[in-house]
Amino acid sequence: MPEAIRQISAGTKDLGVESSVFTLSPRPHPQFLNQIEARVGRARSWGAPASCDLGGPDAFALFTQMTAEADVINYHFPWPFADVLNWATRPRATKVMTWHSDIVRQKWLGQLYAPLMNRTLREMDAVVATSPTYAATSPMLLRADIKPRVRVIPLGIDEQTLPGKPDAGIFAKVGISSGEPYFLFVGATRYYKGLHFLIEAAASVAAKVVIAGSGPELEELRNYAARYPAARVIFAGRVSDEEKVALLQCCLAFVLPSHLRSEAYGMVLLEASIYGKPMITCEIGSGTSYVNANGETGLVVEPRNSAALARAMNNLLADRDAAERFGANARHRYEQLFTGRAMGEAYANLYRELLTQKNRGEVGRDGPLANR
Repeated sequence: MPEAIRQISAGTKDLGVESSVFTLSPRPHPQFLNQIEARVGRARSWGAPASCDLGGPDAFALFTQMTAEADVINYHFPWPFADVLNWATRPRATKVMTWHSDIVRQKWLGQLYAPLMNRTLREMDAVVATSPTYAATSPMLLRADIKPRVRVIPLGIDEQTLPGKPDAGIFAKVGISSGEPYFLFVGATRYYKGLHFLIEAAASVAAKVVIAGSGPELEELRNYAARYPAARVIFAGRVSDEEKVALLQCCLAFVLPSHLRSEAYGMVLLEASIYGKPMITCEIGSGTSYVNANGETGLVVEPRNSAALARAMNNLLADRDAAERFGANARHRYEQLFTGRAMGEAYANLYRELLTQKNRGEVGRDGPLANR
């Protein structure tokens, strides 16, 4: 979600939209940061139960201050504390919600949260789904009172925001030789990423599998990999952006084995597409199958199926021409659908359309649109 917000801010910046981002941080000093893409206002995070940051009185004060200056407030779901802020402060600006994911794992918390979530949704002037797949499969977005306000704007990446110079030193760190084929996963090691299935699949693949990233499941995954001595799995740990680019540029294919709808899109798939890499994903009814079109940009397999993952990996390992063709198609699909410019234009047009409908004019009160 943070990367998506950064890319939306970057994509709309040259289109007359001035973005300010409200967030919580354990160390919110200084309170305001001026980034290239946006001004960032930070209040203190008092904790993050169930991965939901919670703020105190200073958060309500800062949110009130920032939204009072805004023409458009773009909320990002799920973040229940944002619903609390919206309910408590009652901002009057035009409201848009970007719907990143349904609540998948925390079912009982979701039931407690549902009344407030429904109240927030009813106040939205538009709800943005990040892919047509998610718009067509999310029970919330298909509701009769919400569906007429749903718009589809795929997430995108401005290629210029990626590091320009890769750090090839990562290959010595992970033990990859020049020209050696390997499969790559990059991301946080979370419960829904399906990495246990990737480790199982790797035992049947005659190539190394690099898992780059850290997170709550990392130590468990290391222990799990020890049960499969034939699997040539390399845990690279947290890598820098420059190291990530080097790994993406040289991998045979990118594998995202996520098996739950908590993986709603997969921004890293766009990065793989930018570098012309074929992809292997699982069919979980989310945006991953929109970014990775089966048989066009890569292969989509059954989730929770290590044998299916292994077959897909071995197919690309054996047929380099197909892998190259998928990669070229992935790059073309990125250029057609997922550039930062395309996403930025779609959001800027939506903001202006909604403001026009409310008779606020084509620009905001202080000139360019202010998007918070």
